[in-house]
Amino acid sequence: MAVRSVGIISKPRREQLQEIVPQLLDWLAAKGIQPLLDQETATSLGNSVRASAHASAIPRNELPPKCDLLLVLGGDGTLLAAARHTVSCGVPILAVNLGGLGFLTAVTIGELYPTLELVLNGNHQVDCRKMLQIHVMRSGAIGAVYHALNDAVLNKAAISRMLDFEAFVDGKFLSTFKADGLIVSTPTGSTAYSLAAGGPILYPSVQAFIITPICPHTLTNRPVLVPDSSQIDIVLKSEAESVYLTVDGQVGLAFQSKDRIVCSLSPHRINLISPPHKQFFEVLRSKLKWGER
Repeated sequence: MAVRSVGIISKPRREQLQEIVPQLLDWLAAKGIQPLLDQETATSLGNSVRASAHASAIPRNELPPKCDLLLVLGGDGTLLAAARHTVSCGVPILAVNLGGLGFLTAVTIGELYPTLELVLNGNHQVDCRKMLQIHVMRSGAIGAVYHALNDAVLNKAAISRMLDFEAFVDGKFLSTFKADGLIVSTPTGSTAYSLAAGGPILYPSVQAFIITPICPHTLTNRPVLVPDSSQIDIVLKSEAESVYLTVDGQVGLAFQSKDRIVCSLSPHRINLISPPHKQFFEVLRSKLKWGER
């Protein structure tokens, strides 16, 4: 992969950025690579970037198609926000963790430059992550379409009674779930909200989706794995309840009784760069502190 330009997206207002980004711009420029900043990052850095002749500031939604590599500085939330803008262009993403847990942003700031060297020399692997496509059906028509790297979540938008959902897989009735909410997750999202709700951890290449109830009334309602070739239909049966659909924890809409979501495999993929020295099980051991006392 020839890298002539690198886009940089960050979580703004991080104090570390004032130190990290100007040095990064100089490093890239010294290698003949054009750095491109999203406007949020450029604005948060202020004079330290404006004084640099190396970088150009571009609106975030216009940045991915203009670069050969997208560098994300932040946590998993920053990566999820950036991923929404890459679904149509497939630009590879190198995610660097400036946050806390960070399952997806497994590269530490101390590993930034050695990892960049590996990428520029072609000594890296690209992990193609499947996505979930969500159609919101309202009154028989498509009200909205979303693509999720992690999950789609239906849950309470405020204090309310337990919710009733009917779930179908490929047109076959699965169950009525009485719960605080319901999660449909990709393997990538298995370490996110689904995990907190008691769902299993899936290896990223497993060809499955997870349906996970949130605090189910019936304790025998457990997470269910279905093939990612399946179509999952979920209908809200509760009347006059305040329910919200949230996609990847960041975007969504207010749900109405009789609304339906139709979940299936998205035609889009996200290409995450994985350093050869950092494998999925190593990330799990490190983040979840397995084997420690």
